[in-house]
Amino acid sequence: MQSHALDVFRTVARHGSITAAARELRYTQSAVSRQIAALEADLGVVLFDRLPRGVALTEPGRCLLPHAEAVLERLDTVHRELDALRGLGAGRLRVGAFPTAMAALVPRALAAFRDAHPQVALSLVEGRTPALLERLLAGDADLAVVTAPPDQPLDGGRFDLRHLLDERLLVAVPRGHRLARRRTVRLAELADDSFVTGSTGADDPLMRAAMPPGFRPRIDIVAADWTGKLGCVAAGLGVALVPALAVRATPADLVLLRLHPDDAPVRQVYAATVAGRHRSPAVDRLLDGLTAQARAG
Repeated sequence: MQSHALDVFRTVARHGSITAAARELRYTQSAVSRQIAALEADLGVVLFDRLPRGVALTEPGRCLLPHAEAVLERLDTVHRELDALRGLGAGRLRVGAFPTAMAALVPRALAAFRDAHPQVALSLVEGRTPALLERLLAGDADLAVVTAPPDQPLDGGRFDLRHLLDERLLVAVPRGHRLARRRTVRLAELADDSFVTGSTGADDPLMRAAMPPGFRPRIDIVAADWTGKLGCVAAGLGVALVPALAVRATPADLVLLRLHPDDAPVRQVYAATVAGRHRSPAVDRLLDGLTAQARAG
């Protein structure tokens, strides 16, 4: 049974006339008659008594009519909701991002998306790259902004990766630091300084990526949160490596110095989705927004 046949049946029932129904539907009278006859054959019942003037519902026809109306109403609702999703007038978008991407890149892209498409429900979760990729695979996120060092590429077989930018590391020092007036420093010049890290040196991804062979930083303070880490630096308790994306979140009472190119590893930042899965229009639109924000710096 096709929905089209139910629509023809409903229209004939409303008018009590095949001729009037054909006029509304812009069909020939014979086409409407064939549709009704085919529906009756499919159901094995007579739906209309053919009268000298018009038609009248039979008992089976009166039984079918409310069900036909309900089916057609639900189908109309489905079409409206699908149109809303295609036009970004409804739906949801679940995004994950690594911590420093939350400083400006991702929030700005999401703010622009929300301004353009306020009917789409947004959610944002912060996490490290491995956990974010697991969320993607589990279906708990639609898109994740993740990062990887050049020597540890992400799995391009399981994920579709859109490259957003290459990010260099800076070093944060207190304003009274002996090197605070320098523009560029070597890590070797910080050998006597205590490094404030997010975890122990071997586990901290920034330290692991940045430390040249043979350099063993002194670590006295471990602060997982960026606010605590940079607060310790500003108070003069040490220095810290800071990704360029986090520059906007750094307080004014510390100084950010560039590392010498030989000491400044590049982290690659990507927007990741699961390979082979359908991307919603909302995901495609946010991908474009993230790309624009990354280019704008």
